[in-house]
Amino acid sequence: MRHIKYFITGGGTGGHIYPAIAVIEELVRTGVSKKDIYYIGNKNNLEFQIAKSKDLNFLSYNVSGMPRKISLKLLLFFLKLFSAIFVAFYYTIKYKPDVVFATGGYVCAPILFVAKVLKIPYVLHDCDARPGIVSRIFSSGAKAVSLAFESAKDYTKCKNYHCLGNPIRDDFKKLSKEDARKILNLKNNFVILIMGGSSGAKKINESALAIVEKYKNCSNIEIIWQTGKKNYDDVKNELVQIPQNLILRPYFENMAIPLMASDVAISRAGSLSLSELCAAGLPSLLVPYPYAAADHQRINAKKMCELGASVYLDDNDCNPSTLLLALEALISDKQKLSNYAKRAKENAKYNAASEIVKLIKQAHEENNAKC
Repeated sequence: MRHIKYFITGGGTGGHIYPAIAVIEELVRTGVSKKDIYYIGNKNNLEFQIAKSKDLNFLSYNVSGMPRKISLKLLLFFLKLFSAIFVAFYYTIKYKPDVVFATGGYVCAPILFVAKVLKIPYVLHDCDARPGIVSRIFSSGAKAVSLAFESAKDYTKCKNYHCLGNPIRDDFKKLSKEDARKILNLKNNFVILIMGGSSGAKKINESALAIVEKYKNCSNIEIIWQTGKKNYDDVKNELVQIPQNLILRPYFENMAIPLMASDVAISRAGSLSLSELCAAGLPSLLVPYPYAAADHQRINAKKMCELGASVYLDDNDCNPSTLLLALEALISDKQKLSNYAKRAKENAKYNAASEIVKLIKQAHEENNAKC
């Protein structure tokens, strides 16, 4: 009997990649062999490194985000897109996928176009409060759409939508705060987590220096600072000497560890980050990236504030003084901090990956029954 083959796609940022990885891990747990799963993305992006670290088949095409203005770059974008579509047709003919799962972003567009033309069933997951353009365009042909936010249903053309939250890694269910702190050699102190994202958040990193300076001699406070790979050297040079109560890293392969070890977080407002903050039960100070597509980070952040789990600081207002003041106001009110942590935990969704796998398998079964 022929094995079912799965094409999984999503890339560019961790917010698209890690949900795809969580779904792949769930597929494997249900008995699917890794050899029957193919990750499609751009080998020049982060998804290639992560997929290869997980020992996954990787199929690459060269596609990038669409420029917002009419220019030579826009022409080059369309030339790349058409080329990537032809490559996607080649992969589809060669490997004969039975079902496609996509987590959004420009990387998904070529293979979703091919799936739609060849009538291969596909399932979408979108992680933002306002779905991206690729998810909106292809939702009409999807067998099912999974959403992280309830408000996103207004932007999908698929009637079979499910508000499941973002797929997150199993470590959030398995790892305790005590174990996470042991891994990082932390004491039983109050822990502040500064998250610069996988690439880096320049405004947060520049402003967070004041936080390290403020608390560098506090014996009851420890700080974990993920700078992002692009900003690590700059931050390290600015610090000159790393305080004993600071863990400074460019990147954590497993973000569940620092998140579960912490008591409060400063972060951008990418949807996956917010889902993981909720899973860890962490109150947060959010500084959304102002140039995110369709301003989705600002929308995400305001949703978290409405839930009573986060404090909002606009990127334009973020500087060493305002970031430190906002953090102090949050952590000085223990009752507010406790309430924010409780509201975050109440909005955590741990079973999204298993529910999405059910949708993927159902899409294949329904399509197979028609054939």
